[in-house]
Amino acid sequence: MTTTVPASTFETPLKFAYWVPNVSGGLVVSTIEQRTDWQLPYNSALAKTAEDSGFEYALTQTRYAASYGAAQQHEASAFSLALLGATERLRVIAAFHPGMWHPGVLAKWLITADHLSNGRAAVNIVSGWLKDEFTGFGLPWLDHDERYVRTEEFISALRGLLTEEGYSQDGKYYSIDDFNLSPKPVDVPGRPHPEIFFGGNSTAAQKAAGHVADWYFSNGRDLEGYQGNVEGVLASAAEVGRSPRFGLNGFVIARDSRKEAEETLREIVAKAHRPAVEGFAQSVKEAGQSTADGKGMWSDSSFEDLVQYNDGFKTRLIGTPEEIAERIVAYKEIGVNLLLTCYLHFTEEVAAFGRDVMPIVRELEKDLARKHGTELDASQIPDVPGVSAEAATAAADATLPSDPSAPSTDEEQAA
Repeated sequence: MTTTVPASTFETPLKFAYWVPNVSGGLVVSTIEQRTDWQLPYNSALAKTAEDSGFEYALTQTRYAASYGAAQQHEASAFSLALLGATERLRVIAAFHPGMWHPGVLAKWLITADHLSNGRAAVNIVSGWLKDEFTGFGLPWLDHDERYVRTEEFISALRGLLTEEGYSQDGKYYSIDDFNLSPKPVDVPGRPHPEIFFGGNSTAAQKAAGHVADWYFSNGRDLEGYQGNVEGVLASAAEVGRSPRFGLNGFVIARDSRKEAEETLREIVAKAHRPAVEGFAQSVKEAGQSTADGKGMWSDSSFEDLVQYNDGFKTRLIGTPEEIAERIVAYKEIGVNLLLTCYLHFTEEVAAFGRDVMPIVRELEKDLARKHGTELDASQIPDVPGVSAEAATAAADATLPSDPSAPSTDEEQAA
């Protein structure tokens, strides 16, 4: 089956996001140096650098129990509010688990966050894969596909409460009776309500995303694998007359040569913290491998893939800025609207990505639009002042712990 990509995909510039490193250990489970910190001073400076480098979104991770070497975790909703307060344009996506939050409570939080940030709050609804977080809290643990049934109900209730008066819903997991929330979210032109992101690679996730999500997030995938995800979500969306947008995770290693970039990847994997990666591999068996058809997140991930715990290496954003830009636009051609990125050294590499990669992407997007008989709407490209990687490095150094080697990465990863 050939994916039918809407013309608006080629007219609309790609959006860029980054993972907020609000958990310790960085975004790879490796003892390689990562000049990245999980605390607020570093992350506030990073958020400012990102919005000045052309990034429009940041995604704050949600984690309660230590996993994949993340010994320390800040809670996503509170951390996201802090980042919204530290920025002016950046939209911050906070992640939440159905089963831990009620959709009505989350709707109220989201409306308040939206008003505090003048319409820049968003949410990512995470069905959950780490069983210990639920059972450790004494919460019910559902089978894989049933978690997505609950998530679909959760998002339906969330949207209804954000947008309707006297909202009611009688579902298997959530029953709401003639409920009003006031105020409603900020009235942002072109946005009916704060954006709702949702992710997963499985068949059940694709079905739920098509039915209820504004944005579908995927773990890292190669071109063929991602095209299959897009087709599945679009087929589900067609059943209910919806048109979700698409995001993709990718770990970026941009260097002066492909050889240097590949050497960096090899070093990351060679220095992988094997017990943490193997423990993560065991935990994620509750995800894609547990589905009826054996498809989904991490179902076919190798040890090397799991060193970046959202399969970011699979997207292959590894090489020179030109090679990475070409790869990104190849994904746009099969339906990607947003690229969610992560890095070894966040602040300086985010700035370098905005300076070295994004301009090439924009030129290639113009060519892609013309190839498909339209023009890129340059008015939608963020007008940002830009920041040099050197200035970003100085800002990062000023917010990192005074001794980056203490506590050691090994101690943190082993926790």
